[in-house]
Amino acid sequence: MAGPMTTFDFPFALLRLRLFLTRQGAGAGLAIFLCLAGAGGWAWVARERAALARLEAAPVVAAAAPLAPGAPLPSAARQNLALFYARLGPRRYAEEQVKTLFALAAQSKLTLNQGEYKFGYDPISRVSTYQVVLPLKGAYQSIWQFGMRVLLTVPFAALDEISFKRELIADPALEARMRLTFYLKDEGEAP
Repeated sequence: MAGPMTTFDFPFALLRLRLFLTRQGAGAGLAIFLCLAGAGGWAWVARERAALARLEAAPVVAAAAPLAPGAPLPSAARQNLALFYARLGPRRYAEEQVKTLFALAAQSKLTLNQGEYKFGYDPISRVSTYQVVLPLKGAYQSIWQFGMRVLLTVPFAALDEISFKRELIADPALEARMRLTFYLKDEGEAP
């Protein structure tokens, strides 16, 4: 004959544990806790040692040797480099992108004052940069929407830095400073 079906009653088990610890005293409760904590610590150390042993036993993959100057690039690398240069914006239209920034700021309902603009050129990669620092004022959500719109509209732009400042805690408008870099190439430039 089967006995009555029992289920685990968590509050009842906690009550029984509390009564047991009360009968045994605070010293016994502390000793049990320290034993459990020590066992948990040993289990953690054993797991970490096993993971370290697996890492040490894993085969070492050698890094690819750097290409010698003037050595031909592998086919995939050549394709990736060509794709990179194809994505760069035309240098002669860099100032036109500033007009795009002002139009996007107006769409986002932001106040955009005069920005700072600086050209740069890296002769090794033959890539020009046009760095734009924009002081913006508006709602937090509008500033982030503006940043996302810029990155979607101008695919050769990179958002380098954005910082926020609020004069008063109750002021709904934020002042932001956004630094963007446009990566550009000369129109006839080949990689």
